[in-house]
Amino acid sequence: MLEFQGGSHPAFELLFARYRGPLYGFFRRRLKGDQRAEDLTQETFVAVIRASARYEPRALVRTYLYSIAMNLLAAERRKQFRDSPPGELAREPVTTEAPDAALWIRQALEKLDDSEREILMLREYEQLSYAEIAELMKLPVNTVRSRLFRSRMALKGHLEPERKRAEAAATSGVAQSVKLTRAEGEAI
Repeated sequence: MLEFQGGSHPAFELLFARYRGPLYGFFRRRLKGDQRAEDLTQETFVAVIRASARYEPRALVRTYLYSIAMNLLAAERRKQFRDSPPGELAREPVTTEAPDAALWIRQALEKLDDSEREILMLREYEQLSYAEIAELMKLPVNTVRSRLFRSRMALKGHLEPERKRAEAAATSGVAQSVKLTRAEGEAI
């Protein structure tokens, strides 16, 4: 980033190549539509270009980029909320193309409070350290640790009924199969 600030175009190309995918994933997991995620990824790098003269190396470049991304995401959510019809909140669509486990996790994540979901996604999906999350969210590191723990427990609480339901369905499927096999054997 310092090299780019000094005028090196290859340095910016390296930043773009390294962080484009992770930032796209950050937006894609939080927004509807691939195109909007791509647009916000581009806007993040445009913001980096515009603010390059003011950049100060107080944090990791990754933290700096994610802070820009979080600001753009907040603005996007405000825009979606403002533009959505009254009484209808814009939610991430549920896709039926993902395996059951991925659907359960996605649905359980949607049930979490916004702050719980965000801190969990920053840690698990974006692989940010506690210190990076603390800096992004402007919280003490120990607060990040405790909130992350509570978020994981809440997620587990939302996933537990689904796991039990799946196990029950699998057990009843085996029992039904055994009954059919017995009936077939008796019929012969």
